[in-house]
Amino acid sequence: MQKIANILKKQITSTIIAIIFGFIVAAIILAATGYSPADAFTAMFEGIFSRPKYISNVIIKSTPIILTGLSVAFAFKTGLFNMGAEGQYIMSSVFATIVGIKLDLPPVLQIPMVILAGVFAGAVYGAVVGYLKARFGIHEVITSIMLNWVALYFSNFIVSLKTFHQPNSTATFTVNESSFTTILHKWKVSPEGIAWLKEHPTIMDVLLKTDVNIGIIVAIIMVIVISILLNRTTKGYELKAVGFNKDAAEFAGINVKKNILHSMIIAGAIAGLAGALSVTGVQPHRISTMAAFENYGFNGLSVALIAANSPIGCLFAGLLFAGLLYGGQSIQSTIGAPSEVINIMIGTIVFFVALTRIVPVLADKLAKRGEKHAH
Repeated sequence: MQKIANILKKQITSTIIAIIFGFIVAAIILAATGYSPADAFTAMFEGIFSRPKYISNVIIKSTPIILTGLSVAFAFKTGLFNMGAEGQYIMSSVFATIVGIKLDLPPVLQIPMVILAGVFAGAVYGAVVGYLKARFGIHEVITSIMLNWVALYFSNFIVSLKTFHQPNSTATFTVNESSFTTILHKWKVSPEGIAWLKEHPTIMDVLLKTDVNIGIIVAIIMVIVISILLNRTTKGYELKAVGFNKDAAEFAGINVKKNILHSMIIAGAIAGLAGALSVTGVQPHRISTMAAFENYGFNGLSVALIAANSPIGCLFAGLLFAGLLYGGQSIQSTIGAPSEVINIMIGTIVFFVALTRIVPVLADKLAKRGEKHAH
């Protein structure tokens, strides 16, 4: 009993239980509406793993979700609720696009400039939330949600400007090719590249048929950097101390207001990195008029919850999330079941992750029952 109780107390156990419940609820709904859960899940997993290009697309789709999830998780770790990752992502995409259109430098200069523009925009947008919280005590949830809408309409305004708007479309011009972070994007469409890829069909399925880019590498590096920052540095200790107990941190001589501002700047920069990499790494390499949010920031919120705000956990939760979203499309195309069942599954997983505190309580009851039987 004690061993079972110890296993149940682990965070990974609670997360796995939540995922299992998500699949169970989805299976019940599918069965109730006349679809075979086995066929649906088979279609989903085949839509994720059956071809190299599917796996590549899941990884590509996971990159911005991992980074926005990391942004939200970082803010959580420092006692802040970053509901503004969506707005920070959008503002980053806007400024990365502007710089990518206006500048046409060699790639070694162009790519850093475009990405830094996006990161800077996200950081500034996060800083606004942090400043209002630190200076006036305005709750970050309220300001960040409002700023999300400002970002959406600002993005649409930029798209409509004659300077950036591509005629006969609802989008801006494409950023200059020197901005692209797609791997081997020139070589793979050259006669030499195509000839070589035809001899290596697996690599061709990945390189030629997907927008494989450096994003996932950057995301992994950022996960490691944020883990080190939070757990191995003095700055990370200060940020977490402020989040844990502001009064105690201030008594210990930590500048609370400054650290609140710094926390939101870093969180905004991470979400900004996601937006910049989406523009540089994935077609159509531009922004379009939006009728609603793209949900990268809000999906990041779910990723952070599933990962229990662990930076390393965000990497795996982001891959899981992207796999469900991408593979879930196959459910509709293969057996005709509505793909919305995947959103229900994700919502159920997040719901049960939110109830993870129940699992340790059950574990304690099992341990006490085991002790009674032992006596």
